[in-house]
Amino acid sequence: MHYIKERVITGVNAGAIAQFLALGAFATILPFYIHLQWATGPIVNAILVIALFLIGIRSAMVLALIPSIMALAGGLIPAALAPAVPFIMISNIVFILVIDWFYNNLKDEFKGYWIGVIAAATIKFIFLFSSVTFITPLMIKSELALKVAQMMSWPQFATALTGGMIAWGVLKWLKRI
Repeated sequence: MHYIKERVITGVNAGAIAQFLALGAFATILPFYIHLQWATGPIVNAILVIALFLIGIRSAMVLALIPSIMALAGGLIPAALAPAVPFIMISNIVFILVIDWFYNNLKDEFKGYWIGVIAAATIKFIFLFSSVTFITPLMIKSELALKVAQMMSWPQFATALTGGMIAWGVLKWLKRI
């Protein structure tokens, strides 16, 4: 039994756990204090990219689920938009997966990162806009559905791209890219 405990303890990466908890706490708390899409969106997207490069794709995907729930709970996303939350979560995961794929599959890390961020922001925008355009009119009034579609359109592209820029600066500073 002692051997099993020792093996489990040596297999735990305390640094990765600490980074996950710190990034998760920031992603959890942020929507309660900043109620502006133009501030919260880039920071959350940056957190997701930073998590990808610091603690790995699995942990980043788990973190991708947190901000949408907290934004809904914190009032950044109105309660009427609750049906859009699963689509936002999926778009965050897609954002991470696309960046990871390009970064790992292009021979040049600089190009891989930036092509990944641009492609990921584009795909996130297309996915969210398409999902919200087709789903929300079925669940909410048409005038509110139009506002939701606008909120989930080009601002999603802009905040994802800006988040990628912020993450680049942080990751360069941390010497992780």
